[in-house]
Amino acid sequence: MTMRDAKRSQFPHFLPIATRWMDNDVYGHVNNVVYYSYFDTAVNQFLIERGVLDIHKGEVVGFVVDSGCAYFRSISFPDTVHAGIRVAKLGNSSVRYEIALFRNDDEQPCAAGHFVHVYVERASNRAVPIPAAVRGVLATLSGA
Repeated sequence: MTMRDAKRSQFPHFLPIATRWMDNDVYGHVNNVVYYSYFDTAVNQFLIERGVLDIHKGEVVGFVVDSGCAYFRSISFPDTVHAGIRVAKLGNSSVRYEIALFRNDDEQPCAAGHFVHVYVERASNRAVPIPAAVRGVLATLSGA
């Protein structure tokens, strides 16, 4: 099954994101670069809400090292995007997220993609193992 065929039920967490007028481009739909901000917002909001990401003082943070997106159908203002996230792979120092963006009440995603966080020590920028508390939270997204 491809991400194009993904269903809402396959994602353990959702974040609703309101589109903004400025997200639309001259073609009347949300510009492709905005989709990446939806991915970033959904994952980081989840981590912040679970108490495992302190964007200002955290000693260990995740850096995005790989990302991609496939576009299936347009999203336009004033749609609401429902970003479903799941963990596809949980490694020693990295995690691969899969994100599907559903428009309003649509059952099929309008776009789907991935990004990979590598956890690093903020002071040195060197990869470190994913902290236990973070790993526990990420496990809730993997179905493991």
